[in-house]
Amino acid sequence: MRILVFTGKGGVGKTSVAASTALRAAEMGYRTLIMSTDPAHSLGDSLDKELSPSPINIAPNLDAQEVSVFSDLNNNWEVVRAHFAELMRNKGVDGVYAEEIGILPGMEELFSLSYIKQYNESNKYDLLVVDCAPTGETLRLLSLPETFGWVMKMLRNVEKYAVKPLIRPLSKISNKTEKMVASPEVFSAIDNLFTATEGIIDLLGDNTKTTVRLVMNPEKMVIKESMRALTYLNLYGITVDRIVINRVLAEDKDSGYLNEWKKVQHKYIDEIHHAFAPIPISKVPYFSSEVVGLDMLRLMANEVYGQQNPLDIFFKENPIEIKKVPEGHFQMRVKLPFLHDANMSIALQQQGDDMTIRIGDNQKTITLPVFLAGMKSDEAYFEGQWLCVDFKMHEKVAV
Repeated sequence: MRILVFTGKGGVGKTSVAASTALRAAEMGYRTLIMSTDPAHSLGDSLDKELSPSPINIAPNLDAQEVSVFSDLNNNWEVVRAHFAELMRNKGVDGVYAEEIGILPGMEELFSLSYIKQYNESNKYDLLVVDCAPTGETLRLLSLPETFGWVMKMLRNVEKYAVKPLIRPLSKISNKTEKMVASPEVFSAIDNLFTATEGIIDLLGDNTKTTVRLVMNPEKMVIKESMRALTYLNLYGITVDRIVINRVLAEDKDSGYLNEWKKVQHKYIDEIHHAFAPIPISKVPYFSSEVVGLDMLRLMANEVYGQQNPLDIFFKENPIEIKKVPEGHFQMRVKLPFLHDANMSIALQQQGDDMTIRIGDNQKTITLPVFLAGMKSDEAYFEGQWLCVDFKMHEKVAV
């Protein structure tokens, strides 16, 4: 199954571009699902259809879904939430605080990720189009499996293998202690969610299956946010294979008081081409009517793709690579464009076989290959847009 993730600054029209892509693919015969993970859903408005938390058919070969965090929490996490609420009440925490403690930060994004893996394994669809929340929330979504993994392991293992064996023998003495023992359903729910998201980063980072398409308007603030997004997406090893510039004013028409704005747009479009090359770029005009309904989405798809197949991979580049250099040592290279332009700080830390790269509030831990075992990072520097980290075998000093 091919996976296309659409994101961009809020209000740039990413939902319309995502929906037009899904419609084009469906009309080409691909079994297509478009799924909105944005809490402020607008996918149904774009398609001019009422959607639900489960996929519903919109047109031949086209299903659509708006993920509902409340539905997912009730169906998949309620038993865990209730258990932790009871534990908190036994510890003297009452009211809303006890109820809220079982809903961990990031649960909404985690359930969205579980859907991606679920549909990938089902073989029901040829294409999954993910209409993500604005850029910041998308980056949180894509980084979640790594940052959330330790929490899931704690929930999965600490109580299961430490608390449970210690408490259960005492339960014969105290009914209150018995309430602290999680039921098999609690462990099952935690295991299911952990399993549902295992390997999702590998799936998202597989640029033969998954690519991101950035949607932007020719405006300074939007471009700057898109630059940061591309840098962070590269950090996570996720490929951007197309840029879509939306709402471009037609140059061959007199737009009255908007003529000056067209000059500004032209300047920023040139800047986008210069900054994001060689990623392919599409320009979508500012339509005379709003892009709502299947007919308008078809027009938009024609502007975005022309005669191209939307499932094609339009740009291939591994943003993270490890290779042997002529000097005889190994080098890890991570493409981090616009890092200096955005004044983002960077920090690196090697711990055993893991190399952690932190940029601002985002970080990526890269598990180093076996052939680097015993080597330490020797030097880090930039070559153009690439962060280069050299690894050399350090000789033992005789004592």
